[in-house]
Amino acid sequence: LVSSVSPHPQQSAKSPCHLIFNRSKLHLKMVLFCICPEQETVEFVESCGKFDKVAYPGFNCIIPCMGQVSAGSLSLRVQQLDVRCETKTKDNVFVTLVVSVQYQVQKENVYDAFYKLTDSRQQISSYIFDVVRATVPKMNLDDVFVEKEEIAKDIKDELTKSMSTYGYLIIHALVNDIEPANKVKEAM
Repeated sequence: LVSSVSPHPQQSAKSPCHLIFNRSKLHLKMVLFCICPEQETVEFVESCGKFDKVAYPGFNCIIPCMGQVSAGSLSLRVQQLDVRCETKTKDNVFVTLVVSVQYQVQKENVYDAFYKLTDSRQQISSYIFDVVRATVPKMNLDDVFVEKEEIAKDIKDELTKSMSTYGYLIIHALVNDIEPANKVKEAM
């Protein structure tokens, strides 16, 4: 079995290379495609619909005629999600909290992050709404302002506990702004 990598004479430098296998009189041509994930990004290679491997930054080959395809990519960079959540306080005042969460995929759990969860941003938002709507209605408006660090801590703890199952690391959770309803602002 002799193999050699040789570009087709009429192909440009950006085209995939052909891998030619010579075995007696039988000539098979396999086309290799190259994928090059960017820094701090990984791509997932599937073979006939089943997970095959993780392609890390740099040069990676896939063989489409053998059923390999790139199923998608995932960023390993720190990402931020800002969520506006409206709820009512114990003293019947509607407030909107602006919560920012910084999160990142754990490098050792990229498989879980890609295959176990379809929409991480929506899942994180749901947990934020859940914590805010469970915590703030037990407080008066003035206490919400005083306890905003405690609310942020509760959000981070809940997200850390729930999102680690999916391969995500919660770095920070911050309550950036607390906006009472307009009528309350005018009365202040």
